[in-house]
Amino acid sequence: MAAMHTTALVLFSGGQDSTTCLAHALARYERVETVAFDYGQRHHIELEARLNVLREIRQQFPAWAPKLGEDHLLDLAVLGSVSDTSLTRDTAFKMEASGLPNTFVPGRNLLFLTLAAALAYRRGLQVLVTGVCETDYSGYPDCRDDTMKAMQIALSLGMDQRFLIETPLMWIDKAETWEMARELGAKSGVAGGGQALVDLIVEHTHTCYLGDRDHRHAWGYGCGSCPACELRAKGYAGFSANLNKAALPAV
Repeated sequence: MAAMHTTALVLFSGGQDSTTCLAHALARYERVETVAFDYGQRHHIELEARLNVLREIRQQFPAWAPKLGEDHLLDLAVLGSVSDTSLTRDTAFKMEASGLPNTFVPGRNLLFLTLAAALAYRRGLQVLVTGVCETDYSGYPDCRDDTMKAMQIALSLGMDQRFLIETPLMWIDKAETWEMARELGAKSGVAGGGQALVDLIVEHTHTCYLGDRDHRHAWGYGCGSCPACELRAKGYAGFSANLNKAALPAV
């Protein structure tokens, strides 16, 4: 009997998490496509960075290149027009009275997954891969595992197709996400592929909320002070410390 899930659509922003998810999908599925959303975010750096990441993956990982199919960019400007958040407006980052950070864009992941499922239905893709996470998330309710399970049921019923929503990062922290990328690269068939994928993520992905590509750190480009940069830097420090510890000779 043929495998039920052999093709995937990765929700791909061009950041560290979605790039790791893309590598995960390329290591697992026969055909992989990518989708991003222009929702009126404060800067378009991530939309540019994602194209660089796709180019580098095709060039540096020849075993993955034939699997990597079409890339899609969907206009979701309506989300920006109804979201007064620090990701869609020039406002400072802060916590709201609700207890959620003002980086929370209400309904964003729900809309992303709905549109991704519609695209996957048309393209004959069975798995939706997204980098949401409960371990290192900022309290966003649409990143929770329960939300993903509910969306999987709703989309599968509503489109009469057995979709699988895969969340490879759901239960790991940022240090473990770096390690996952290293392990995936190491299994890609490229000599030194583990470090190559880590280096690709450092150099070409973008996570900074302020869109800063002027300041280069050990973990990549960014302002170094927004919540996204702080989380990425902390994760990279933990990842590096674990690598150094593993390299120490046994005593």
